[in-house]
Amino acid sequence: MSQTHKEVFERYIYAGAITRNPDAIADLFTEDGVYEAPLSGHRLAGREAIRAGIGVYHQQPADLGTLNMELSTAVLHDTADPDVFMAEIDTVLDRPDGRRTTISLLQLFRLREGRIAHLRDYFAPGIAGE
Repeated sequence: MSQTHKEVFERYIYAGAITRNPDAIADLFTEDGVYEAPLSGHRLAGREAIRAGIGVYHQQPADLGTLNMELSTAVLHDTADPDVFMAEIDTVLDRPDGRRTTISLLQLFRLREGRIAHLRDYFAPGIAGE
């Protein structure tokens, strides 16, 4: 049974932003899947590289703040290609100092047989603390 774009996106958000589980994130990708963040120069090719790279990233302290799910928003945009969709995201973080930070990003998903074959994650590195 094929998943909707919304279901794929929700599983990705749950595995990443909510549970920070590199195994669950990697399992969403095809064996030869690619995760890249072009604005920060990161590229991980292959499910095992994604698992390892995301694992290293999630070992870093999440000191930017706590994810505020009630204020964060995401809008999905379908394309003419049924295997491609975009997610326009405003992530709201409640910071330890009481301030609130919003990080805006765009993710481009390319699917193959219900798994992520290529994910481009466009965000500006270093903006969270500003």
